[in-house]
Amino acid sequence: MSTGLVDHPLLAVLTLREAWRRVRRRLHTGPIHRWRFAGGTSGKLIALPPNLRHGDPMIAEAIYAGRFHFAGQLLEPGRTSIFQSTPPSAAYSVELHGFDWLSHHAAASDALAAQNARALVDDWIRLKGKSIGGPAFEPAVAARRLIAWITHADLLLTGAEPGFYRRFMKSLSAQARYLRAIAQEAPEGMPRLVVRTALAFASLCLPTASGRVKIAAQSLSDELDRQIFPDGGHISRDPSTIIRILADLIPLRLTYLGQGQALPKGLYSAIDRMLPAIRFFRHGDGTLALFNGAGVSDLHLMTVLLRYDETLGEPISHARQSGYHRITADRTTVIADTGCPAHTSVSSNAHAGTLAFELSSEASRIVVNCGRPTTEDSDWRRLSRSTAAHSTVTVADRSSSHFARSASLDRFLGTPLVPGPTAVTLAETGDAGLGFDATHNGYERGFGLLHRRRLVVSADGNQVEGTDRFEAAGGHGSAGTALSATARFHLHPGVNVETAGDGVRLSVRDQRWLFETDGELAIEDSIFFADAGGARRTLQLVVSFDTRDSDGIAWRFLRER
Repeated sequence: MSTGLVDHPLLAVLTLREAWRRVRRRLHTGPIHRWRFAGGTSGKLIALPPNLRHGDPMIAEAIYAGRFHFAGQLLEPGRTSIFQSTPPSAAYSVELHGFDWLSHHAAASDALAAQNARALVDDWIRLKGKSIGGPAFEPAVAARRLIAWITHADLLLTGAEPGFYRRFMKSLSAQARYLRAIAQEAPEGMPRLVVRTALAFASLCLPTASGRVKIAAQSLSDELDRQIFPDGGHISRDPSTIIRILADLIPLRLTYLGQGQALPKGLYSAIDRMLPAIRFFRHGDGTLALFNGAGVSDLHLMTVLLRYDETLGEPISHARQSGYHRITADRTTVIADTGCPAHTSVSSNAHAGTLAFELSSEASRIVVNCGRPTTEDSDWRRLSRSTAAHSTVTVADRSSSHFARSASLDRFLGTPLVPGPTAVTLAETGDAGLGFDATHNGYERGFGLLHRRRLVVSADGNQVEGTDRFEAAGGHGSAGTALSATARFHLHPGVNVETAGDGVRLSVRDQRWLFETDGELAIEDSIFFADAGGARRTLQLVVSFDTRDSDGIAWRFLRER
């Protein structure tokens, strides 16, 4: 369901706040102050941080051949510089000017790739480096570029001619000064955190006043304390965000140690909490659960990051602050969203998937959510965020949370989610706590209903059973109103489906599971967005029932072998 400024005053408040933030940023970077970003040091880098992100040499070859494929879109500028070409989307600009694609040139590890990387960086400095405006200087984009240039400095500077070295260092210094000037005006959430991370890198690696190191460290620590929950999750509630943050923080920690600098307490503590959180959200095949913006998993990067995890214990069962529940019984894993949506100010990627769950067994995923698309197609992205794209229940085909309706508002605020559920109650249940009983009020405002889901996994992991029903919210309506409810169980594309009596038999690799329900069962088409090769067709089990039925529906997945 969509909503706009008139429908929700919180969006109006956020719009005014964002407008004022942009005004302040322009004041900090306007003509009167722009002299602060000119010039810069031509000294040498003090440190060369490691880079944990792996690249693909084939992509570096494509870039050398003039094929720039970012955000699921291809641009071939021909004789025109890629930085003078009109980008096909805002997401394309973010990836292009962020320069994380330098990891592909580093993976190629040859002189030609290094020369091409230097030429592109030099091209950017010449064409964009002095403008201090436009998409390239959005705070998060500028911060990503600064980190990418610093962590790939070995690739860029080894064998470089002195003129490029001087231009590179001057540009780095100017961009660091720019980020220091606008750090407080960066949007909340990840943009502000990546800016603070970039400034910490700059304080350690660029010639600067000694006090900058301490100031940058303290600012980063404060931001990490604000954004990282005690259970290791991020305030956006996106599991994949943990990976992106750690891919920067661990090299930063190594750089502090390598330079003999005191390690910021907030940095150490955040890493210590976030590494176990990766294991909390991982299925048996190593991929991350698909909640709130998570998409294709970077398995190589996760493997590299987990080498730094010294806890090595079993993941916790309940990430209370992040709002997720994990049940592991023998070979079976269930991960469920049992929390309220992220705050609207950091919800641009949030999904309306309250009480959705995913099921995996051994190295096979069975029940999934649709995940985030690999492209930035607005229609697909909106569909992927809806409640219907998650393995949970909808009422009257509406989502449990609402989205901004206006395209202009989408561009201005990044399509925030206006939380429907403002309260989620949760109690552990089942033998040895291998289950939960949870209720959310996302359908209270529109229908006066509370959705209650009970899910239990048997101790041997061979059975996952649940119930879904609706209760009347006190004083807001009656559960007796005739409304249709639909429980969806989206299946991974690797699952084969065949009818079996009153149920459905699911086959995946050498496993066979039987799905049974006392509701009205149908098999319908679905779409799985979180595949490296792009969206894939798959199937979903759909169970329809009436919200007036006080018993709701019961269902179970039973392992046959």
